[in-house]
Amino acid sequence: MTLEEALARIGELESQLKVALDRIAELEREKARQAGPFRRREQLKVPPTEKKPTGRKPGHRGAYRQRPDQIDETDIVPLDKCPHCLGAVEVRQWHTQFIEEIIPVRPHVRRIVTFTGRCGKCGIVQSTHPEQTSRAQGVAGVTLGRRAQALSILLNKYFGIPLRKTCQILKQGFGLSLTSGGLSQLVQRAACKVKGQYEQLIEQLRSSDVVYADETSWYVGGPGHWLWVFTTPTSTVYRVASSRGHPVAAKVLGSDFPGVLVSDCAQIYDKFPGPQHKCIFHHLQAIERNRGLPGMQNPRYLDAWERLWKGVMELTEQRAALAPAEFAAHTARFEAEADVLIAEEPMQLGDRKFRTRMKNARKHLFGCLHYPVDPTNNRAERAIRPAVVARKISCGNKTQRGANAYEILLSIITTAHQQTRDFLTDLAQSLTLRPAIAG
Repeated sequence: MTLEEALARIGELESQLKVALDRIAELEREKARQAGPFRRREQLKVPPTEKKPTGRKPGHRGAYRQRPDQIDETDIVPLDKCPHCLGAVEVRQWHTQFIEEIIPVRPHVRRIVTFTGRCGKCGIVQSTHPEQTSRAQGVAGVTLGRRAQALSILLNKYFGIPLRKTCQILKQGFGLSLTSGGLSQLVQRAACKVKGQYEQLIEQLRSSDVVYADETSWYVGGPGHWLWVFTTPTSTVYRVASSRGHPVAAKVLGSDFPGVLVSDCAQIYDKFPGPQHKCIFHHLQAIERNRGLPGMQNPRYLDAWERLWKGVMELTEQRAALAPAEFAAHTARFEAEADVLIAEEPMQLGDRKFRTRMKNARKHLFGCLHYPVDPTNNRAERAIRPAVVARKISCGNKTQRGANAYEILLSIITTAHQQTRDFLTDLAQSLTLRPAIAG
């Protein structure tokens, strides 16, 4: 073995040793903490030797409590004498403070008396009250009001609080008694009543100009399911399915979806005929992963791709400030650079893997420069993050009915927040007594 061959072999072994040491450190960290059942091993974005800066990002506006619009009570605390020596005090200045407090809550109980009779034309009929949500009588005749039900659903589905703890919050905070089984049935009944709204969201999604999509593993009585999210700037649809294949996305969006589809590089989206864009942040993550593969001595190829994608992201931010001709010239330059890099035949493993990724997705790499869409899939990532957090606590759903209720209610809640609507009021109005939609 020559000296050059020995040095090359030493460099390769050092790279393998670094990967092994990083893996050992990651396993030690996982051992030291309680991780959810779906915890995925992710490569650190920041090397262990570096620290992220503390505090908020530069330019971020500070947050503080706003002065209340309504004052319910005013207390004046005089300063007639010194609280220490009891001597005379000359008052020079006065101060104002506002204290927002939750007053003790007692449930407002409404007793509703209805009647059953016989109509000569319609048969047996019964009177109903606008505040009723069911016709239950006897031991089941004590129910929660519409707003209390909406709050229960918001706590459980949007904030991810487990059923039992949601019941504890209702009891301790509002004096409402409810079992976890009763809450589960309440959630499923509410989902049936608003299923029509969920289907309307899907129809709106199919006519959107752009949709951001993502998916993550899910649990429905066992592993093997997936939670999908399809979001736009104004609405979001969730779907729980037993497949991660293209038919699921096609069933939600329609196989001929005409808008721009933004996603990662998963091949499940490639069958859509319309325009697409592949998330640039996922490309940058793939670059960092490939840098750590064995035999990666020369970073030139991956560095070139990293510069290209960071340049594309900067160009999208300058779209409004540049003339159309100038913007088009920069776009053509980036696409030409990408074609040159794809035409290369690199020898290092990490370079080859990334070249294959870029070659397979070449048709949809620069969608953010041709269409008014975000360069990353961050919208879908943010939409799916609350569900990922909830999954660490509950794993997902225990039954298919629970999964159906989850996708319906979370879609409606998330859309209401996107549109700055009051979800509690909206859902309360939807829970009036009427026949449930089957399904």
